[in-house]
Amino acid sequence: MPPEAPAAPLPSLAVEWPAPAEIGAFMSTRAGGVSVGPFASLNLGDQVGDAPDAVAQNRLRFARALGAEPVWLRQVHGHRIVDTAAVGQGEVPQGDAAWTDRPGVACVVQVADCLPVLLAARNGRAVGAAHAGWRGLAGGVVEGALRAVASAAGCAADEVVAWLGPCIGPQRFEVGRDVLEAFGIDARGRFTPGPSHDGQPRWMADLPGLTRDRLRRAGVERISGGAWCTVADASRFFSFRRDRVTGRLAAAVWLRS
Repeated sequence: MPPEAPAAPLPSLAVEWPAPAEIGAFMSTRAGGVSVGPFASLNLGDQVGDAPDAVAQNRLRFARALGAEPVWLRQVHGHRIVDTAAVGQGEVPQGDAAWTDRPGVACVVQVADCLPVLLAARNGRAVGAAHAGWRGLAGGVVEGALRAVASAAGCAADEVVAWLGPCIGPQRFEVGRDVLEAFGIDARGRFTPGPSHDGQPRWMADLPGLTRDRLRRAGVERISGGAWCTVADASRFFSFRRDRVTGRLAAAVWLRS
């Protein structure tokens, strides 16, 4: 059994955005946990092959750092939005985004190259988090989370602020025609030609840029973050594209009690 969680602060990536003081936000790095090997050290994913006891200890440290109750999701690269109020004790619902208007409850998404998107109403009444891989993003997961937060807060989309966390960067995200076509002609500016493989054309995709575009079209005006590449920074971030066997980071947002 791993040792008891320490009282020391957990290393994190600063979430700098114009959210009100009553909203908390946290982005983990890979430091500060008890996992070993490819999962070292703060792996928060329980479906990646890490020792269950280590993941449990890491999640305890994460929850203590938040000071809120995390709601974990079973993510499937889709666009289902989970209402945390409908989640039972110990339940892990399937979905790729969550929202809440209840203080002390944290919406959490896990990533290891996909983009974590945090959302907060400026009136402090609701928050949400979305896991934006290319499939979920193309399917509308970010817009769905935005609608849920705005509806719960009783505000327009332009009164919601967004923060984009670390993800695979535009210089590393090589994709095929299926990804290009999933976003349509209006998004072609976020794709640049890449190297061909076996005669098949490839492109480099700008995941944060695609997300900013969709948020802006949906009405969000204040968008922060999105400047970190998980593939390029092995010291701070897990990356599935880089390592294949790896852990998971987590981003969380909550209303302070």
